[in-house]
Amino acid sequence: MDFVTLDFETATAQRDSPCEIGLTIVRDRQIVETKSWLIKPLYYPNFNHINISVHGIRPADVANQPTFEQLWPVIKPYMEGQLLIAHNASFDFSVLRKTLATYNLPLPQARFACSLKFSRSIWKGLTAYDLKTLCNMHRIHFQHHRAASDAHACAALTLKALDHTGTRHETEFPEKMLSPITLLR
Repeated sequence: MDFVTLDFETATAQRDSPCEIGLTIVRDRQIVETKSWLIKPLYYPNFNHINISVHGIRPADVANQPTFEQLWPVIKPYMEGQLLIAHNASFDFSVLRKTLATYNLPLPQARFACSLKFSRSIWKGLTAYDLKTLCNMHRIHFQHHRAASDAHACAALTLKALDHTGTRHETEFPEKMLSPITLLR
């Protein structure tokens, strides 16, 4: 089963303020690549101090980085036609949708699922389902709130869930993972 996990970090509370994106590519149930890019957000140099305290990315870190609009031709091929998975997908895909809308760019043709949702269905009874808690439970080591590391951790967690449920193909995903795959709109 092939998929791509993604994670965004944002500069402000506005969803169209990504300052970092991470992508992990999984082919034949193997993590084959993890990439990340710092992004000069639309609101540069305005960063919210709370966001900085979470991810540690500062305006100086992105001063010479491309904007999302400049980076999109590089990122889009990783997403086009893929099954995309994010932990708390409602956040990450709202960042993607809002940022693409801000720059008047079309959404990629893709499908998506949420590792937070399927984790709640698969591992019932936990006190928390955040990425850190689930990764600690499964002994997945990562640097939380950095996009590449979070995307890689989400991929590793998804592979654990696929193994746990015996899911071998995307067509089995909704039934065995107890979570839908949705068209990105």
